[in-house]
Amino acid sequence: MSKEKVLIESANNLFREYNDEITQGGIITALSTGVEFQQTLKGEKSESSLGKLESRVFAETETSGLAGGLSPKDRLALEDLEGGVRRKALALLWSYLGRVELDDTSLNKSKVEVAPIAHALNNSFTAIALAFGTTAPILASYSTAQNLMQAVPPGASPLLQLPYFTKKIAQSVEGVDSRTHLTLQQYMALPEAYRKKLTVGKGLLTESQYQTAMNVARQLPNFQVEKAFFKVTGEKFVTPSSLVSLVVKGRFIPPGSQNVPAVEASDLDDVDAAEDDLDAIRAEKAAEDKLELPPLAHAPYFPRDYSPRWHVFLTDSKQGKMAVPPFTFTTFDKPIYDQSGKPTFNVQTLKAQFQAPPQAGQYTFVMHLVW
Repeated sequence: MSKEKVLIESANNLFREYNDEITQGGIITALSTGVEFQQTLKGEKSESSLGKLESRVFAETETSGLAGGLSPKDRLALEDLEGGVRRKALALLWSYLGRVELDDTSLNKSKVEVAPIAHALNNSFTAIALAFGTTAPILASYSTAQNLMQAVPPGASPLLQLPYFTKKIAQSVEGVDSRTHLTLQQYMALPEAYRKKLTVGKGLLTESQYQTAMNVARQLPNFQVEKAFFKVTGEKFVTPSSLVSLVVKGRFIPPGSQNVPAVEASDLDDVDAAEDDLDAIRAEKAAEDKLELPPLAHAPYFPRDYSPRWHVFLTDSKQGKMAVPPFTFTTFDKPIYDQSGKPTFNVQTLKAQFQAPPQAGQYTFVMHLVW
């Protein structure tokens, strides 16, 4: 097993599938090389009902496109595979991402079972992408993890993360001819009456379904960056080869939040305790020992509990390469929600340390924060 907990043979297969131009659809195709699927789809399961499965995945939808959310290139990649476990696994993955009803108890069960396997394999692919260091595949692999968690195909509307939302309802909100999608933040920022008019009605959501969706949206832990900066302890400037801290200050502001208090300027500072201030050092240590866990991810299609995580890394936009590898955060220094479930809007501090470049100069980094 690799440290990402996939079989070494699977990791080797993924390595062979990697290329710097790989898309999210290409990653999903690559994931089907995982040997782990052979255990889930062993025996008769490898070939049974494959024709029925693919006909459902390739079905044209009234909202345009294929039911499984595949692009023409992704469809060709599936059809080019020989029959057997890999082709069945890939068809099941697309049926899961497209939330395709297969009208077959065994197929629907298999559709759900492949999701956590693919998620683990995607973690392995992410590690491979990080080793190559090209920005686009790294971001594509993080997006694929999100797609698998929420059962949303590449390029689909983010609104599908909300309860009861279907492609048809998302299209009603965004417009039939819209070439871009609304983020959850943009959707929840629409005036309430207008948002409701787009979403509730005949063939759309009922009043109670709409309220349920809004309640979920207003609890999603959306991290909003308030300030980000570099610092070197004890120095006014970042010196060559020094140990640099990337400090990210931000708040969890769920989409649609109202009456959000202003940020206190003092909360955006990052003052180091003096070396001889034992009380301050003890207080910092105590705070580290009381880290707060975010709630489990709202992922009703994914058959596992999942604790969300936030990845922060730096890239060189001129070269399209990673400059500083990701730091992953799963806990925070202050509560995100109070005991009643309401957001606290506390300013959270994320810190990542890395070594500065050895030569003095101007370095233009782009910060990515992905969750």
